[in-house]
Amino acid sequence: MKAFLILEDGTVFAGTSIGAAREVISEIVFNTSMTGYLEVLTDPSYAGQAVTMTYPLIGNYGICRSDMESLKAWHDGFIVRELSRIPSNFRSEYSIQQFLIENDIPGISGIDTRALTKILREKGTMNGMITTNEHYDLSVIIPQIKAFKAAKVVEKVTCKEKYTLKGSGLKVALMDFGAKKNIARSLNERGCEVTVYPALTTAEEILAAKPDGIMLSNGPGDPKDCVSIIEEIKKLYQSNVPIFAICLGHQLMALATGADTHKLKYGHRGVNHPVKDLKTGRVYISSQNHGYVVDETTLNPAVAKSAFINVNDKTNEGLEYVGKNIFTVQFHPEACGGPQDTAYLFDRFIDMMGGTK
Repeated sequence: MKAFLILEDGTVFAGTSIGAAREVISEIVFNTSMTGYLEVLTDPSYAGQAVTMTYPLIGNYGICRSDMESLKAWHDGFIVRELSRIPSNFRSEYSIQQFLIENDIPGISGIDTRALTKILREKGTMNGMITTNEHYDLSVIIPQIKAFKAAKVVEKVTCKEKYTLKGSGLKVALMDFGAKKNIARSLNERGCEVTVYPALTTAEEILAAKPDGIMLSNGPGDPKDCVSIIEEIKKLYQSNVPIFAICLGHQLMALATGADTHKLKYGHRGVNHPVKDLKTGRVYISSQNHGYVVDETTLNPAVAKSAFINVNDKTNEGLEYVGKNIFTVQFHPEACGGPQDTAYLFDRFIDMMGGTK
């Protein structure tokens, strides 16, 4: 079946329909990872977005459920150059095409993803439509595409009720704004008992449980939309409980303490982004997935200082909070899929909480 990707600037790509045969309007972004497409598909931070994979062949090692970063896929759409129809991997349970259908994700294959990525890099991230309607009318649908904005995506992806991963050591409260499974797993493997809380949980409830530390997770959307969550993070900041935050959590803590955020032209999405530790000068290769960034010029030096920067574009990648046991990073130290270079940050968090019990 034919399919079309229509961008808000009027550019049209023609290809073949994959996955669910339904129409969708979404923000179109690109990911430069060469592997890890299942982890990308199941990362809740992509809610409200259709993802273009820049690597030309996707699906060649199939689907293995144990590699999923959440219980389902969250993309609005999936855009590839070529979709492998026959996976070759002893761990594979079924094909990526079956997975897309099972998760009701529409997509398009057979388009020039390099050309699409160049457009997004030059003009910036934009909205688009994936449709199988060959009789589309640009004068009608372009205004609809331009009007799209993802709403309440954190509420969409967060867990519905709290749950606990048992452990014999320190107790960590994990705020789930769209948390990848490997965040809780990385803490649990280090002996921590991790209680995962829905995004709208009050600070009072979390602090009443007397956790040894608090983790603020990754998640989707514009951080400034999370008005009520930011108010609760302000209360957590005022406590003396150690806090570690990743990605959206990093942005929310910055907003809660008076700094600002802004949208990047086309974001950072992939597993090969270099970040520099400003204290040691060491550069790490990191996994990233974000469209917004903390504006360093708005930081109050009495509150927070830059700890990591992106080597490519010099944007902020991490903060340390003055006089507080709080540090936050824009990249993903839990990294699945991607490099494990910065997994040591979980050990740093455990040391901050007082070390293993």
